[in-house]
Amino acid sequence: MFPIPYGRQDIRPEDLQAVAEALQSDFLTQGPKIAEFETAFAAYIGAPYAVAVANGTAALHLAVLALGLQPGDLVITSPITFAASGNCALYAGATVLFAETDEVGTILPEAIQALFEQHGSKIKGIIPVDFAGRPADLPRIRSIANQYGAWVLEDACHAPGAERQGLNKFRCGDGSLADAAIFSFHPVKHIACGEGGMITTANPEVYQRLLTLRTHGITRDQTRFSNPPSLADASLNNSDAYPLWYMEMQELGYNYRLTDMQAALGLSQLNRAESGLQRRKEIARFYHTQLQGIGDLQLPHADSEEETEAHAWHLYVIRTQQRKALYDYLREKQIFAQVHYFPLHLMPHYRTAFGYGPGLFPKAEQFYQECLSIPMYPSLSQEQLMHVVHSIRSFFQENPSA
Repeated sequence: MFPIPYGRQDIRPEDLQAVAEALQSDFLTQGPKIAEFETAFAAYIGAPYAVAVANGTAALHLAVLALGLQPGDLVITSPITFAASGNCALYAGATVLFAETDEVGTILPEAIQALFEQHGSKIKGIIPVDFAGRPADLPRIRSIANQYGAWVLEDACHAPGAERQGLNKFRCGDGSLADAAIFSFHPVKHIACGEGGMITTANPEVYQRLLTLRTHGITRDQTRFSNPPSLADASLNNSDAYPLWYMEMQELGYNYRLTDMQAALGLSQLNRAESGLQRRKEIARFYHTQLQGIGDLQLPHADSEEETEAHAWHLYVIRTQQRKALYDYLREKQIFAQVHYFPLHLMPHYRTAFGYGPGLFPKAEQFYQECLSIPMYPSLSQEQLMHVVHSIRSFFQENPSA
């Protein structure tokens, strides 16, 4: 039963078989499994196009480049996120602006609006984060972006399968409200490839640029070649067809490719993505029921079945003013909770480079001081879940001041 991490991969015999078959195939990289995985993932998300890349950070980097981010531009994101959500803009020479979050760590549209009112068209894009698996308010964010001609890049690393119903129905990453979206296949995510990422979009021009940027800026598409055939081979006339070996590097790109072994693992995992998502929702409901009314615990939307259904539950984040003491207590019980995330604007690099400091985003900073991610992954057994719940209850019984 022990230890119990906050998240972990779920590797089954069918996954091992899929990887073994890829290893025995003719391709270890740049083979047919990549396109197969892209097609299947696009269908699952409901997006027209998908591009597989080396990891979620590479997905963010390529996406901002494909969307046209330039040095000196401004980009908005959340302070409650992993470093890559902001760093991708820095890679392109842009500057990051942070927007305040709500009580569950999700970026606030009104804070985004206030930044546009201050900086106007200097802001070229918004990177909302579907934190913990909860969809950001994309309809409102899209509306604000449209007012100022900005793009929206959805960081959906936590949220494959998450969706809102009703009048403004959307599925995270489907391309209906964001110009592009990115996903991660890190081991603790819904779909594990070891490392890996995906970019989805409904824009064919963005899609084509992503394909080129992913592979060194090189294309083999003869309709896009700039050099004449005679440069490819001196025996050719400029009206001749290019030789089959010829390719062109047309812009500075990167080696951000996924391997066929990783794609094979991703495809196998994708086959049970929906059942994994439903299991996460079951665990969330269990926590909702078992942890209600304990000490000063705040639970993530435990009173709303609509929120539970919309959420992808990558993380189950509780809040308590005794966060450090509870964290230490759980570790003694072999329960390895985690904290997501230290506010990005308080990281030394952002403080030094951009002058950010404490007090700028009080809601986000208070969220960080109280947040704790407890175990959440589909293979958690009922015995493990009961141990987590019993341990949290025991802590508050022993610390009634909470």
